[in-house]
Amino acid sequence: MDAILTLISLLGGLAMFLYGMEIMGDGLKQGSGSTLKKFLGKLTQNALIGMITGALVTAIIQSSTATIVLTVGLIGAGILNLRQAVSIVLGANIGTTVTAQLLRLMDLETSRGSLLTFFKPETLAPLAMIIGIVLVMFIKKERTKNVGTICLGFGILFSGLISMTAAVEPLAESQAFADVISYFSNIPMLGILVGLVCTVIIQSSSAMVGILQALSSTGVLTFNLVYPIIMGINLGTCVTTAMVCSIGSSKDAKRTGVVHIVFNVIGTILFMIGMTLIQRAGAFPSLWNSIVDSGAIANFQTLFNLLTAIVLLPFTGVLVDISCKIIKDDPVEEDKYPELAALDKKLMISPTLALNQVAKSLTAMAKAARDNVELSLQQFNGYDEKRTEVINAREDRLDRFADNADNYLIELSKSIENEADKLQLNMLMQCTPNVERIGDYATNFDEMAQKMAADNLVFSENAQKEFKILGEAILEILRLTVNALETDDELVARRIEPLEEVIDDMVLLLKNRHTDRLCKGICSISSGLVFMDALTYLERSADQCSSIAMLVMSKNNAAILQNHHQYLEELHACSDQSYLAEHRNRKEQYLVPLENIVYAEG
Repeated sequence: MDAILTLISLLGGLAMFLYGMEIMGDGLKQGSGSTLKKFLGKLTQNALIGMITGALVTAIIQSSTATIVLTVGLIGAGILNLRQAVSIVLGANIGTTVTAQLLRLMDLETSRGSLLTFFKPETLAPLAMIIGIVLVMFIKKERTKNVGTICLGFGILFSGLISMTAAVEPLAESQAFADVISYFSNIPMLGILVGLVCTVIIQSSSAMVGILQALSSTGVLTFNLVYPIIMGINLGTCVTTAMVCSIGSSKDAKRTGVVHIVFNVIGTILFMIGMTLIQRAGAFPSLWNSIVDSGAIANFQTLFNLLTAIVLLPFTGVLVDISCKIIKDDPVEEDKYPELAALDKKLMISPTLALNQVAKSLTAMAKAARDNVELSLQQFNGYDEKRTEVINAREDRLDRFADNADNYLIELSKSIENEADKLQLNMLMQCTPNVERIGDYATNFDEMAQKMAADNLVFSENAQKEFKILGEAILEILRLTVNALETDDELVARRIEPLEEVIDDMVLLLKNRHTDRLCKGICSISSGLVFMDALTYLERSADQCSSIAMLVMSKNNAAILQNHHQYLEELHACSDQSYLAEHRNRKEQYLVPLENIVYAEG
């Protein structure tokens, strides 16, 4: 019965430890989304900087698993390449040792009344939870809520460690436990296996090291036993994170998982060889059977990961080559818009990064839709079936991406808490269907051109001139829309509405003119109907651009966000000088040339 109660207490403490790590990590990730992007998204090509970056990011979010998952996601998104990812992986293994260094506070010796007493886990854990609950429940600011979540997680983590330590204290008097420890101490390979298997089961290297540090309070763990287990823990974490994270990802993402395994395997082999040679040489005779505490465990884990990373850092190219030989490239045709396949759920571990990737992919979607419109308008000058194949294949990708983006954003919305991310989410969810419709209009143009070619229909000379000028205006407003999405620039977005108004005037003029041509018999009814339909779809394309511009501007402008129509009414009332100037320039550029076409030519 005592054994069962001890096991329950140990597992209960482990549950608190894992939960504390989880919510502390969530708070850190929520509060450091922009930091992660800065550190990972703008990483230099320098391997040393990459390793330091990986270590810092892992220290910030307290999880090597999270860092590697993010890295894999950023590879799929095209933000990082494989060589950059390898250096981050080396650093992640160093950063994960920060948790163990924090847990060594268990060994802190203080005298009564000393200020250091506040840093002992027995005091620090409840103090952190008190601060955390006050910040979460009584102060409603978002930033303080994240800090409160971190404090709560930190306190729960240490409470779990205290519970685990209390649960294993009776083992210090157990002869059976001492015999098991003695047995394992003589077989290093068995220690590696135990560390590996237990880490795979628990799925947290920090938790496994925490358990070891708790067990060290029994005073019977020796260095001979601990160092192989720590190396096994490192092997276990690469199996449970890197390979699992790379399933279903791009080739380079899978290679990152392979690199993580190869790195840890090579590090373990080199360390085991080195430790064996040192022991057999009789060096440090008092070390091997010495009793270790939580500080010694933390120090060895840090030393192991740091030395392994430093030794292998010059060989990152070799690690990349090994991974490329294991995961070979498939012959695939060139992809013009790789971002359309880059919505990796692994990035959801950091909502800010995930939203940034959706924004990048949406820009690629807008570029693809714009290119389809340009290609489809060329069909009116001479229909080409190969263009239709390209347009249809691209449209299929646009439709698939729109569906994937909707599902991705809906799932992501459950993890979003800060206001800036909510506004970004709102903009992306509303922009996606607008961009999709622009792609649909391109397909409509292509179908019209196909029908005209099949029926041997042509526009009149005047209609061709008019259509060319309007088409240029449409491609310009699409260019501005793509630019506004890509740069998230409100000034660029403000230039769209004046052009859209000019396009409306152009379409109205052309419809009136073409109706007159139809009445005079200058154009055939069949080609005339196609021309009128094309004008309608071109006008709708411009309308979608206007809607996207409103959404881009509303993200940083509460007045526009609350009432698009009121903003447009005020704008059209000519109260904005920049709007008037842009509108005037666009009239000179597009409307005036239309008006100057000699109508009598027919």
